[in-house]
Amino acid sequence: MDNMNLVKKLPPMLSGSELEQALTILPEYDPEITNENAATRLIALSDMYKVFIPTQMSKEIYAKMYLSLLRSLQKKESKLAVRQYSENHKGIRQQEYSGIIGGSDSFTIIGASGIGKSSSVTRAVQLLTTEEIIETKNPYSKIIPCVIVQTPFDSSVKGLLLEILRVVDEKLGSKYYSNALRTKSTIDMLIGAVSQVALNHIGLLVCDEIQHVVNHKNGKTLIGCLTQLINNSGISIAMVGTPESAAFFTQAMQLARRALGLQYNAMPYGEEFYFLCASLYRYQYVKNAAPLDDSVVRWLYEHSNGISTVVSLLHDAQEIAILDGSETLNLTTLRTAYQNRIAMLHPYISVTSKPQTTFAKKQQTIPEVECETDDISISTLVLRAKNECRNIVSFLQSFVTVEVISI
Repeated sequence: MDNMNLVKKLPPMLSGSELEQALTILPEYDPEITNENAATRLIALSDMYKVFIPTQMSKEIYAKMYLSLLRSLQKKESKLAVRQYSENHKGIRQQEYSGIIGGSDSFTIIGASGIGKSSSVTRAVQLLTTEEIIETKNPYSKIIPCVIVQTPFDSSVKGLLLEILRVVDEKLGSKYYSNALRTKSTIDMLIGAVSQVALNHIGLLVCDEIQHVVNHKNGKTLIGCLTQLINNSGISIAMVGTPESAAFFTQAMQLARRALGLQYNAMPYGEEFYFLCASLYRYQYVKNAAPLDDSVVRWLYEHSNGISTVVSLLHDAQEIAILDGSETLNLTTLRTAYQNRIAMLHPYISVTSKPQTTFAKKQQTIPEVECETDDISISTLVLRAKNECRNIVSFLQSFVTVEVISI
């Protein structure tokens, strides 16, 4: 086999503006739809959930997954892979496994719930897999570039291994899963079988919801299983979870080694968040379209904490406006959506913390307001401070005496 045969099957790695353009999903929008009946507009409103605006996080996740998949495919073409194949066969019979191909290719993607980790992973996989199956002829082989599975809620090792086989069968039309059930394979036998399947047919394995290992007694056992899977197959494994999983991985050195990777917090109040809101605001299906202003952006951040709840708020606010006949997207309908539609999330959203307003608006030029110091107008100063994104109180203190009273 040509040593670069598998690698050539991958699409070229993207970067910069080319990557940003490829990641972006903006469904078609016809402003004339606002003239349609309520039912048509409510159905079209669901397009808001299809919007994907790339962030620095999504770009880094794509790059990490691409390079990990590349290393995994390179290992499959090495002589060590042939030796590992024989060792896995021997291990299934003797239930004693030896990791020859090995590797330290596991990594984590850890971030707050709702910041778009899973959607970024899914979007990256879509760019990585221009072909769902990579086929080679000499020797003949079928390889799934990316397999995504959910970590079992009870951290069941057997459950995870069977799920991997089930997904592989779904993609390849094979019978690994049914054979494992028929023969009532033990966990040791399953580890060998899944290692062999991964070596032959899987490029990158993504285990989502890895935080399930935190509060269960089988958590460390499950991570140990994934480690053995890495050593026996050489594939790369990405573990995606919430911040609570980070504390779990730092408990011991052997766990921490397997958890190096990417960590993210909620999107800060700044240019990225403003651009997200501006992109979503283009999709207005109410009859009376409203412009986006700073007060709305600030309110959205305060009531979403920068997570994907902002999409739900804008969607549900428009749905409410269409159904009650107000036909306007404004703070009134947004507040109604916040109170009535996402009440379950209120304990997790800190609306008391006011975001900073110092950010540059993308693709928006703010005209400079002249201010004559010898004929000071308070309204002019306030307008200038707002346009320059400066703190109004401290700015006014540069021209007039301002007394701050705490209430």
